Amino acid sequence: MTDTGHRYTTIARAQDGTTLACQSMGDGYPLVLLAGQANNHHWWDTVRADFHSTHSTITLDHRGTGESGKPQGPYSTQQFSDDVIAVLDHLGVERADVYGTSMGGRVAQWVAARHPARVRRLVLGCTSPGGPHAVERDASVRRALAQADPDAARRVLLDLMYTPAWLAGHPDPYTTLGDPDMPAHARHGHLVASNGHDAWDALHRITAPTLLLHGDQDRLTPPDNLPLLAGRIPRATSHVFPGARHAYFEECRTEASALVSAFLSEGP
Repeated sequence: MTDTGHRYTTIARAQDGTTLACQSMGDGYPLVLLAGQANNHHWWDTVRADFHSTHSTITLDHRGTGESGKPQGPYSTQQFSDDVIAVLDHLGVERADVYGTSMGGRVAQWVAARHPARVRRLVLGCTSPGGPHAVERDASVRRALAQADPDAARRVLLDLMYTPAWLAGHPDPYTTLGDPDMPAHARHGHLVASNGHDAWDALHRITAPTLLLHGDQDRLTPPDNLPLLAGRIPRATSHVFPGARHAYFEECRTEASALVSAFLSEGP
């Protein structure tokens, strides 16, 4: 392990041999934090310390990002969930709490559905079940994100993630806008994986108590996906943050982290 100032980085290996950089911090019951599409573990930098009073936190660089390997693909959310299990095995963690947001929430669905014995409690934020049952973002949002001008696309993404009022008080750097060093093939692979996600028929296999969180002004992943997940996951409760966009976990940090911490402390 490499000591990076209380953050310990080590390298696990996926089933196909891809290297997976994983980071551990703190002491206590393990909490796995899963980042969004085309993002590495820095997605969680601003809030992960909120959980260290009761948990140690484990993050990983999804394949294609950060210090992990960047194979050609194809990529899928099921494959990403296998990578999470490979990291837990590497760290000797039999059971953990799991908190995934955005594409990380899609990955977390598969972790909990395919490996129920490995997940004690589950938190899914700003995510969707995928497939034909999901409520997709508006076509205008897709077009705006796909525009050729990278500066314009970045401004669009900032607007989707945060309200103008929050941005005014929180200048750069922002850690949720994507890994700038991702190769093009990996960035495309993440997009395909996220768009191809469909866990609808597996959600009933999630046995862990589950907390669903969403901002009611989220246009990147519409909040109408929250009741869809709640209707499919047997032991789910939910909370909506008024006025929040996609990155509710940062903009509503005080309330969101407190809710998650309370939920994770409720028992086995």
